[in-house]
Amino acid sequence: MTECNQSSFGFKACGSREIVARFDGGTISSDGGAFLLRHTDQRLNLLPRLAECFLDGRNQDQIKHSIQEMLSQRIYGLALGYEDINDHEQLRNDPVFSILAGRKQLEEPLAGKSTLNRMELGTGGKDRYKKITFWKAGIDELLVKMFLESHENAPAEIILDVDTTDLPLHGKQEGRFFHGYYDKYCYLPLYVFCGEHVLCARLREANHDASFGSLQEIRRIVTQIRRRGRG
Repeated sequence: MTECNQSSFGFKACGSREIVARFDGGTISSDGGAFLLRHTDQRLNLLPRLAECFLDGRNQDQIKHSIQEMLSQRIYGLALGYEDINDHEQLRNDPVFSILAGRKQLEEPLAGKSTLNRMELGTGGKDRYKKITFWKAGIDELLVKMFLESHENAPAEIILDVDTTDLPLHGKQEGRFFHGYYDKYCYLPLYVFCGEHVLCARLREANHDASFGSLQEIRRIVTQIRRRGRG
């Protein structure tokens, strides 16, 4: 039988603060496993690159929460099961989330639900009333780039798996349609996978057939992959 004698696990420090996971703590958090995700992200440098795909039109001298910090806060929250943005009214004061978001001053709260909501309202286009938006092509290219970086050598064959599924809706969301196959009101997102890698995730309304837009996405992905192969 395997004997586990290790009593603590060290993670990369947050500023001058040491981060250690132990099993004999007093006041504990059930979200400590997120430090494994943080360690993975630091190796992949994913969230900083995702933040670069956003356009921040705010006055930089007056902001308290950077794009990268808010993205980290929201994405780690989703990964931990906090889907509702209202959850961040409490999570913004959680030291674990402050570390995950890269905050060195743990006593200062993170962004609240209203600030995070304004970031999520961007449509990818110019809008005089929305100071934060995102670069659609940049995010699309990042997913494929992460897939390409996972291979030291170009694979002999690449198989793209195109799939769609239902995203149930329970309110009066914009673009809400009833889908006969799934027998519910839902969105119908499109996904493109290669093995375990997600190369595309496109939210769509449910008033289209399952293949709607798939040819355009496949062409875009194949073009980027071939461009990397020629480089």
